[in-house]
Amino acid sequence: MRNVLMLSFLLGLSAVPTISAQQSAIYTHELSEFDKAVLLYKDKQYQSAQILFERVKQNNKEQEVAADCAYYIANCAIHLNQSNADELMEKFVKDYPTSSKQNQAYIEVAQYYFEQGKFPQALQYFDKVDESALTYEQSEKFTFQKGYAYFTAGNKKEADEYFKKVVNSKEYGTQANYYLGFMKYEDNNYQDANKYFQKVENEEKYKEKLSYFKADMHFKAGEFEKAIEAGLTAMPNSNAVEKSELNKIIGESYFNLKQYDKALPYLKEYKGKKGKWSNTDFYQLGYAYYMQKDYENAILQFNKIIDGKDFVAQNGYYHLGECYFKTDKKQQALNAFKSASEMDFDKAIQEDANLNYAKLSYEIGNSYQSIPDVLAAFLAKYPNSPSKIEIETLLINSYITSKNYKDALVLLEKNNTETNKPAYQKVTFYRGIELYTDGNYQEALVMFKKSATTARTEKFTARATFWKGETEYVLDNFSEALLSFKQFLGYAAAKETPEYKNINYNIAYAYFKQKEYEQAGNYFQSYIDTNKDDKVRLNDAYLRLGDSRFVTSKYWPAMDAYNKAIEMKGIDADYAAFQKALSYGFVSRNDRKIEDFNKFLQNFKTSKYRDDALFELGNTYVAENKTDLAVKTYDQLLAEFKNGSFASKAVLRQGLVYYNGQKDELALAKFKKVAADYPRTPEALEAVSTARLIYMDNGKVDEYASWVRTLDFVEVSDAELDNDTYEAAEKQYLQNNTKQAISGLSSYVSKFPNGIHALKANFYLAQSYYADGLEANAVSGYEFVISKSRSEFTEQSLARLCEIHLKKNDYTKAVPVLKRLETEADFPQNVTFAQANLMRAYYEQKDYTNAVVYADKVLANPKTDNKVKSDAQIIVARAAIQVNDEAKARTAYAKLLTIAKGELAAEALYYEAYFKHKDGKFEDSNKTVQKLAKEYSGYKYFGAKGLVIMAKNYYQLKDNFSATSILDSVIKNFTAYPDVVAEAQTELDTIKGEAAKTNSSVTE
Repeated sequence: MRNVLMLSFLLGLSAVPTISAQQSAIYTHELSEFDKAVLLYKDKQYQSAQILFERVKQNNKEQEVAADCAYYIANCAIHLNQSNADELMEKFVKDYPTSSKQNQAYIEVAQYYFEQGKFPQALQYFDKVDESALTYEQSEKFTFQKGYAYFTAGNKKEADEYFKKVVNSKEYGTQANYYLGFMKYEDNNYQDANKYFQKVENEEKYKEKLSYFKADMHFKAGEFEKAIEAGLTAMPNSNAVEKSELNKIIGESYFNLKQYDKALPYLKEYKGKKGKWSNTDFYQLGYAYYMQKDYENAILQFNKIIDGKDFVAQNGYYHLGECYFKTDKKQQALNAFKSASEMDFDKAIQEDANLNYAKLSYEIGNSYQSIPDVLAAFLAKYPNSPSKIEIETLLINSYITSKNYKDALVLLEKNNTETNKPAYQKVTFYRGIELYTDGNYQEALVMFKKSATTARTEKFTARATFWKGETEYVLDNFSEALLSFKQFLGYAAAKETPEYKNINYNIAYAYFKQKEYEQAGNYFQSYIDTNKDDKVRLNDAYLRLGDSRFVTSKYWPAMDAYNKAIEMKGIDADYAAFQKALSYGFVSRNDRKIEDFNKFLQNFKTSKYRDDALFELGNTYVAENKTDLAVKTYDQLLAEFKNGSFASKAVLRQGLVYYNGQKDELALAKFKKVAADYPRTPEALEAVSTARLIYMDNGKVDEYASWVRTLDFVEVSDAELDNDTYEAAEKQYLQNNTKQAISGLSSYVSKFPNGIHALKANFYLAQSYYADGLEANAVSGYEFVISKSRSEFTEQSLARLCEIHLKKNDYTKAVPVLKRLETEADFPQNVTFAQANLMRAYYEQKDYTNAVVYADKVLANPKTDNKVKSDAQIIVARAAIQVNDEAKARTAYAKLLTIAKGELAAEALYYEAYFKHKDGKFEDSNKTVQKLAKEYSGYKYFGAKGLVIMAKNYYQLKDNFSATSILDSVIKNFTAYPDVVAEAQTELDTIKGEAAKTNSSVTE
């Protein structure tokens, strides 16, 4: 440009000789500044050059000079990375459209960006260049650089076009051929790629890269041996990323050649794509280990195959199942075979996986489906399987071994063939036991009858007959129960059953309940003679033997039996001691009776029979004419049991003692106390009647009349009508004419609300309503009774009211009545009943503190049966869980497990697994879940929760496949339990989120 300017200057000088010397000096000075700026630009002193160009441009008005300055100013801005560089260049192009530097400007900017590696910016300016104005030398460089810019931008079509223009260039041909080959390689066009690569294969610069590409192309062409050779050649000079890929190529080539031992070291060195492996990668490494019989390492790889939905995954899961099976990890094997069986990419693998899944389900249990369902599904899907007979046999056996009797029964009743009769008999029997344990006695009875009438195995026929009798007994059908027990004894196989040892005991009770005490006693004696190991039953047998002899007036044998019970120091020793003392009275040994009752009072301070003993002792003193001791004993009874059932009787007896001793004033005081403190009781009526005799004997009839009028339960004028009305109604009640009794008693209560017999009438009316199924109508009668002073009807009324309120789950009304029953009951079974139901009521009301208090009372009672103890333990455990008392929950569930049956046992097992998981005992926790699946598969809710625990255990044991496959199955199979599904989904999301960091096949 400077030459052009100088030429113009010389031409101008010759043409215009009149220009002054001063003007020439100025112009020359300005051009000198411009030249300095150009020199600075060439020295890459862009900041100084830019300042100088701006000064020249400002001071020189020549268009050509201004254009050149603008060009250089913009170029300097680009080199200096100034933010307005683009604007300056665009302004140059716009302001000086005729400048010869316009095209050169675009080229220089583009090449500058290109050299900086800023290819998108370079491409932007390359596109603005007028290619037709380029010289040959400029064109080659421009073409290659623009092609490369397109290459880096991923525009292969344009890059291909530009590279092809310079393939024969001396300077750029080698590079162009390499990149053209690389693009063909990336497009899997290996034929063309090889054509281009061959042109540069002798170039030292590309030899290393070409070895890598050749290895990959040979591999993809199925030329595995060549791929191995090329890969080994390329390995030493490759970078880390390339080495990873070469290891994969070599390893997979050996894998495809079935040389698994050689494949292993290379497959292990593969680092994955961006640090992630695919399911196929895990499968190949796992299979290589599998073929070397290194099952543990194979498992580590196979179980990383997650979210697999293809042929590779099916194969991987199937071989994973084999590895687990060979290492005796059967639960994990079941999960793997299940996953493989649910895919149909390879039908043969699917069938074999189904077979293994079915057989393992039978062997170890299955929480997803009932075992009969699994086995039946296999037979339905593969009716011509060579394993058909084997699976059919397992199907029959599974009805019993899986203990899933409910589902098994459904299947058997659909297919109740002659061949299946033995299995049907067993299943109906065991289903009956389940229903009996759960308290569903009517349905249990149906099952036992079916089992007994499906006579295929005498042992099960005998057992079913026994339990039919046991169920009939619980349902108060004592005569039918006795018949069943006798039938049981008639079977020869009965002696081989576990029930046989208790049969005499059961028969004895059936007689006892029917009041056939002679026979009952004989069978209790037979039981005692042959069974000494079961201390609880033996103790009870002695007690009932004593009762049977006592009722039949065989008092000495009765006392012998009671003595045996006392010697055992077991349950109800106080009762035995009481009965023994009582018996002495019936053999005219009142001295010994008095002695034994005094010992009783000394030895049994808290006995339920203490008030009975005091009352009997007082009566015996009266009989022996020791009236002072009698009165003193009655006083002790009243002091200890002020509101007891004998309180009114004791005061009455004191009055009678005084009356018989002609101490009328003292007697009247006692009789008036009975009438005042215990109105409407039979004792009150007797007290009024005896007081009348005293007043009459003393000629004080007016005083008697005045006193009686103060008693609201004695209506002197209507007494005769009162008695007649009541007696007529009572007669119907005693004859069990319920409808007529209700009519008569209702009429009496209406006419005489405070009548002489109001207490009895209300009780009998309530009992009649209850017997007739009108429980709501009975409530008012029972409430009337319990609102009055303690009587012989109080305890039974409290118990009936409790039953009525509990049936309606009306705990608000039930609780206060239950609490009264607990404190006022004389019969221990009523106390137990009250405590057990208070426990349940408080728990249902979420009053966990009181629920646990009563549960502890129930558990402390040695008479509590296992069913109620199970309920108590579960309430303690659940309440502890609710209030986060983990220590107590652990203890309670552990105790529950020792006594629970059915669903409670399933719940206890679940929590055993749960706590083991929390303690980090993952293997032990899984064993517990397996037990839950095998023995309690009918209880799906806890089975599903157990599976979630198992999945968590496997995750902690680094077995991602087992964890995710279990959680997937829970989500699919247990939609009936949304809380369990939600927990499983949360856990699955967590595991997949972690797995996605290393496995490219996993979708979070």
